[in-house]
Amino acid sequence: MGEHEAGKRTVMRVLSGEAVSPPPAWMMRQAGRYLPEYRETRAEAGSFLDLCYSPDFAVEVTLQPIRRFGFEASILFSDILVVPHALGQDVRFVEGEGPRLDPLEGRAEFDRLRQAGDPAIFSHLAPVFETVRRLRAELPPETTLLGFCGAPWTVASYMIGGRGTPDLAPARALAEADPALVDELIDRLVRVQTEYLVRQLEAGADAVQIFESHAGTLPSVAPGTDALARWSFEPIARMIAGIREKIPGAKVIVFCRGSGLEGHARVVPETGADAVGVDWSVDLKALREAVPDTTVTQGNVHPETLIAGGAALDAAVDAVLAATRGLPHIFNLGHGITPQTPVAHVERMLARLRGA
Repeated sequence: MGEHEAGKRTVMRVLSGEAVSPPPAWMMRQAGRYLPEYRETRAEAGSFLDLCYSPDFAVEVTLQPIRRFGFEASILFSDILVVPHALGQDVRFVEGEGPRLDPLEGRAEFDRLRQAGDPAIFSHLAPVFETVRRLRAELPPETTLLGFCGAPWTVASYMIGGRGTPDLAPARALAEADPALVDELIDRLVRVQTEYLVRQLEAGADAVQIFESHAGTLPSVAPGTDALARWSFEPIARMIAGIREKIPGAKVIVFCRGSGLEGHARVVPETGADAVGVDWSVDLKALREAVPDTTVTQGNVHPETLIAGGAALDAAVDAVLAATRGLPHIFNLGHGITPQTPVAHVERMLARLRGA
């Protein structure tokens, strides 16, 4: 990547603290079922994991929203659960129900996982790095390429429970009954996923995002303690420090869904992240007033507002622009785009944003 090409990537400029008007845009899950071309490729690929592990298919679906909408950033098409899969846990995706894993209920299941230094882990993940290399070669020079992984607590919660549950009861129960085991699992995920993101960056990703999708469950784990710090921010901070040991200056976005206004305000100072992804439940204006002007934010249009479209969507775009005017911000949703979203509404949102 030449310095001239990197200099044109507006998302990277914002991640370095520059306020850009209008702000650059991308969407979480922008390669997804709301796009007819994605549905066609998904049917051709077979299983969802086949789609993730095939560079041909993964590159194609990653490029589809860039071709259609010209987003300023493209995020690698994969899934946070390829890491437990690489660790040796059985992972499958059930149509209409989502991911299923063989639950990690205690020490016996944990001891069957691969150790952090096992070369089989990254042999398993080699197709992901090939996808990143090919994407950087095929994306427009001005488009930022984002890699990603799940945060240790979020990935651990799936590994323990075997599926996503509204309150993550299995993960919370194990954290309370055997916190040392959960600490060991978190530590292994920190080590593996730090290297996973380093390798994505080495393969051509410009920056990476860490998804803490289940932060909202943490306050109810070990009441009376700062569970958000122990299980989320501290492991993420270790990951970011580890990434920068190998790649100085690496840019990292942290999305900590459900952590509230206070939690969002803590993300950058406590993890060392370059930007905080803001979920739809947080008042973006209030957050911007609560953090230094130098803080880079990302988000937070409600995915349901994008489904609704019309005047409500226009107002949401305008509210984000008003809250972040003159400040470093990346336009995005407050969670992933949903399959029922009309393509025309995405076009309207971007037209409103780019016409500002």
